Amino acid sequence: MSNEKKIDCVILGLLSHEELTGYEIKKRMDTTLKYFWSASYGSIYPALSDLVNRGLATRREDTKNKRNKLIYTITENGRDYLKKWLSLPIEKDELRYETLLKLFFGSEKGEKQALIHIEAFEKKIEEELPYLLYAEAILNKSLNDDAAHQYYLLTVRFGIKTYRTYLEWCKESKKLLIGGQ
Repeated sequence: MSNEKKIDCVILGLLSHEELTGYEIKKRMDTTLKYFWSASYGSIYPALSDLVNRGLATRREDTKNKRNKLIYTITENGRDYLKKWLSLPIEKDELRYETLLKLFFGSEKGEKQALIHIEAFEKKIEEELPYLLYAEAILNKSLNDDAAHQYYLLTVRFGIKTYRTYLEWCKESKKLLIGGQ
């Protein structure tokens, strides 16, 4: 299983909770999962076709509206595949931020540009943190409604702690660049 594509496991994980269209999968990735995972339509749709071809998911057409939607459902083989993947050791956790990459090489452009990047990053984090705090409040109230909620809460709390640390780093970095300390 060492060659599995993570996108397959992400999609199977989403399908393990509910039937979804490709569009709905992308929407979940752009909202719920965006704090730690992303994917493009260009990777989602080929992965869905592959999952169906491998018998890990099924596809059916929903003709209830004018746009014939394709709805995907996880199969028992898909659930087994997902469970096997979940029990494997983590291969790699990585942090990839273009902000940090540009700051690493920032001496080429200077302090003013570095500050612009830090402030843009800070603004983005300040705008997104309230969504995580809201999700935490909702999950805390509904922990007994669904066993999955405690696992969602783990990732939300990680995001909150990380985002608060990012904000602290932004303040320290701006101070260093402006005041030299």
